[in-house]
Amino acid sequence: MSRPELTAPPDVFYNDVEARKYTTNSRIQNIQRQITERALELLVLPQGEPSLILDVGCGSGLSGAVLEEHGHVWVGCDISADMLGIAASGESPLGDVFRRDMGQGLPFRPGTFDGAISISALQWLCYSDKNAHVPRHRLMRFFNSLYASLKPTARAALQFYPEKPEQAVLIAQCAQKAGFAGGLVVDYPNSAKRKKYYLCLSMQQGYRAPQGLSDRSAQGVQVGERASATKRSRKAKVAKKSKEWIQLKKERQRRQGKEVRQTHPETRTPTRTLDPNPNPHAYSNPVPNANPPPGAPRLQVHRPQAQAAVLSPAAAAAAAAA
Repeated sequence: MSRPELTAPPDVFYNDVEARKYTTNSRIQNIQRQITERALELLVLPQGEPSLILDVGCGSGLSGAVLEEHGHVWVGCDISADMLGIAASGESPLGDVFRRDMGQGLPFRPGTFDGAISISALQWLCYSDKNAHVPRHRLMRFFNSLYASLKPTARAALQFYPEKPEQAVLIAQCAQKAGFAGGLVVDYPNSAKRKKYYLCLSMQQGYRAPQGLSDRSAQGVQVGERASATKRSRKAKVAKKSKEWIQLKKERQRRQGKEVRQTHPETRTPTRTLDPNPNPHAYSNPVPNANPPPGAPRLQVHRPQAQAAVLSPAAAAAAAAA
């Protein structure tokens, strides 16, 4: 499945059909809720106090609904008119939406918001839908206007899906050039499905981005168990030095082009190729007094005779005296 960013511009891709499909999908609803909850956690807003939150790329208002559950007031902007139509139909008492291309900048007064979030939208600025759309220029207009619209103590948590690492680096560089402090937070970096990128920004220069979430310990146990099970299953299938193991080894050597001797299927001993015209004399029985084949000359067995021991004169005289 191709990425939506490679299919069409966002205002064209999210038409009425796609907008309703996106909003009513239970899986997308759960993912959007989890990401929004995590973004609020990264903002570190004051407990028990309502805040004014900017939702960039708010879409149909899924993330805005989570902000309302936490008692926050929010303003959302998006480029898709059909997405905004669904969001406006909800008649939210704490939220409001308007249409805006974030690549053109945000039209707010300086120091308006207590925080800003963005869910699955920032990566759209890395693509050029028109000749005048230069990703770096559009990102700089967005971050410069976002920096101006936030309060000095505010933070921003922008979640996005980069297609390649260069896009994440470009986004972080533009945010830093605009004056923000912070960096990328990657949750579950070893998981293909749960991996999420958050750009955590602050107006305060001493700010450092928090650590990303990870479950490496649990994954390590599962991987070890799978590896042990696989190893045990291989040992159970083919025992070393067994008949099947030898046959598999020879088959592997044949595929490698090596010369392999033929093996008898029952005794597993190397077979000998017999001479088609054997010489009967070559197989005569060498045992004495045995009956040789007709016509075969009798073989004579020559036994070596015992040689007399040569004794010295002193030894000979001693032997004679005895």
